[in-house]
Amino acid sequence: MLELSALIDTVQKNCTIADARHARDMTMCTFLLEMREYYRWEMEIPYGARLPKDELGDWLNTRESLWNAVEEEDFAPLPLSAAGIDPFEADDINRALIPQGLVYSSGLGHFRKPHFVLAELKRAEVRDGVQVLVAGCEYARDLIAPPAAMRDGTIFLRMDAVRRLLWNKYEEWQWKEKDTALGRAFAYYDFEHDIERGLDRMAEAESEAMILHEIGEARAETLLGEDWNAMLGHLKSRHAELLARAVRDHLADCLVTLPTLLEREAIGSLHFYLANLSGLRRALFPALLQAYEAWLGSGDTATLASVVKAAEAHWLDAARHLSATYHRDPAQGDAQLNALAGGDLAGLRL
Repeated sequence: MLELSALIDTVQKNCTIADARHARDMTMCTFLLEMREYYRWEMEIPYGARLPKDELGDWLNTRESLWNAVEEEDFAPLPLSAAGIDPFEADDINRALIPQGLVYSSGLGHFRKPHFVLAELKRAEVRDGVQVLVAGCEYARDLIAPPAAMRDGTIFLRMDAVRRLLWNKYEEWQWKEKDTALGRAFAYYDFEHDIERGLDRMAEAESEAMILHEIGEARAETLLGEDWNAMLGHLKSRHAELLARAVRDHLADCLVTLPTLLEREAIGSLHFYLANLSGLRRALFPALLQAYEAWLGSGDTATLASVVKAAEAHWLDAARHLSATYHRDPAQGDAQLNALAGGDLAGLRL
């Protein structure tokens, strides 16, 4: 039988090592916000409950000291065999864990930060030929909790992270203008009259939208080939990587996410999608914003659907252009993509 406590301790230690090496790369504002939510998870404090200021401050100081102590340590093998299993061999690990109702994920996220999570397995399914593993209660995790990710051809969805993301969006929205795409999403799920039920409904709907996005990522990866992954793995500039990911996100969403949401008339998810269109993704796709405004005025999704259909070819061409630019001269490709991200986006914008 699995020694669950030893497994949790090992995964959590690897999470701590990853945080020690990368957490302080964030801006101070983002770092403090993420640490507050990590403390809430670790201490099992309910959503919306006020965090104890003094205890949080002590915990932050203790965590910094722990990071300093483990930063140079190697990631530990997971105690699932006599020799242990490399923590990045998620397929081998899951072969041992899934029959016991557990699921594990590991991999490199944005800017090559390692992520590890061990959780309860809620369900496993296959969508469009892609395995989907849905995690529930999380027993070990690192500071950043991506709600969904594609790892080695498998979609890993974290329901706890989805709910935390939605709750944080709701709390943030309380202090902002109400008549926005985000406000329309919360209104659709009737947060005003029953927050808990609204959160349940929204988490279910938005987790489905996240799965659709990851299926879109799988299709985009097939279209773009190994050159794209090779480029993404070697980019050193944060701005270059953000640009590449933004273009691929748009391609994935125009291939799968948005056409499916429009076909299903998933109104709440469409509002939430536009509410989260920010940064480079927003700057690159003003046509989608204009089509969204037209939909609000007319109630007819035809313009929105037309823009999304036309955008599919545009983002595929844009992604191939970025890849070709990089591979023509890999020594200078990073700088060239970085200059594109920080300069004139007219050649990429739709």
